[in-house]
Amino acid sequence: MVDSKHQWKAWIYLSPAIVLLLIFTVWPIINTVRIAFLEGYNALEAAYGVQFQFGLGNFIKVLQYSDFMTCLKNTMLLTVLTVPISTILALLIAVALNSIKPLQKFLQTIFFLPYVTNSIAIGMVFAAMFNIIGLSPDGMRAESWGIINNVIMFFGGEPVNWINAQSSYAANIAVMTIYIVWNALPFKILILLGGLQSINKQYYEAARVDGTPRWRVLTRITVPLLSPMLVYVVITSFIGGFKEYSSIVGIFGEKMGPVGADLKLNTMVGYIYEALPEMNYGVASAAALVLFGIILVVTLINLQVSKKRVHF
Repeated sequence: MVDSKHQWKAWIYLSPAIVLLLIFTVWPIINTVRIAFLEGYNALEAAYGVQFQFGLGNFIKVLQYSDFMTCLKNTMLLTVLTVPISTILALLIAVALNSIKPLQKFLQTIFFLPYVTNSIAIGMVFAAMFNIIGLSPDGMRAESWGIINNVIMFFGGEPVNWINAQSSYAANIAVMTIYIVWNALPFKILILLGGLQSINKQYYEAARVDGTPRWRVLTRITVPLLSPMLVYVVITSFIGGFKEYSSIVGIFGEKMGPVGADLKLNTMVGYIYEALPEMNYGVASAAALVLFGIILVVTLINLQVSKKRVHF
C-alpha cells in the first residue's frame, strides 16, 4: 500500500498512462455512443457546426440491413465452432507440455510463435495451402490442387474446393475454423500452462499412490483446479470470436468470401468496417453498440454459468 502522504507521487507516475487511456480508449467509447444516436451524422458537416437529430434511426438501419442476419449467423457460427474446439485442444496440449520435461521450453516457444505473428500474414499462408490454381469450369482438373488437397489425394481421398469460386459454404467455414483454432491455441496454452504449474503437486502424488487412471486425474483434479483459468479462457475466446475479422480478410481478402461470392463470410465487425469508408459513421457506431450488447449478454451468461462450475 502506498502511504497516503505520498499518493500524489503515485498519481504523477500513473498520469501519462491515464491520459493516454482517456484520449485513446475512454473518449472513443463515449464518442461512439454519442454518434450512434445522431441520425445522418457526417464528420465534415459536424466540423462546420451542423446539428444532427437525436434518435434511433441508425439502429433501425442496422437491423434492417439485408445481410445483417447473415453477418450475425457467420459470427456466431464461427464462435460456437472455434471456442470449444480450441479450448479443449489447448487444455490437452497444456497438460502434455506440463508433463514433458525435456525440451519443454523449446516446445512452448514453438507453440507460442503464431501468437506473435501477424494474423493477415498467417491467413495468406493458409490461403496458399488451401488454394487451387487453374481450376477448370467443371471442377475436375487443375494446374495445382494445393498442399492440403495433395495430402488428401495422397491418402486416396478426393480433392475439395475449399476457398475458390463455387466452393461450398461448409468448406469455407471449415477452413476458417481450422485457421482460427490454430491461431487461438498459443494464448490459451500459455494461460492454461501457467495455471497447471501453480497447482499443488500433492494432489497428483496422492492420485498416483491411489493408482488413479490418468483420465480421472484430468477430469477430477486438473479441470476443477484449473477452472478459474478455463473460465477466463472461454470468456475471452467468446469476446474474440465475436470480433472475428482479420483472419477472414487474410484468407479471402477484402471481399470476405470466394471470388464471385457476395460477402458470403462477412461478420459483424466486417459490416462495421464496410460502413466506415462510406462515411456512415452513425450506422457503424450503432452496429458497434449492437455487437457490444451481444458480447455483454454472452459474457454475463458465461459468468452466471461459471459460478456453479468454478472452484477457487
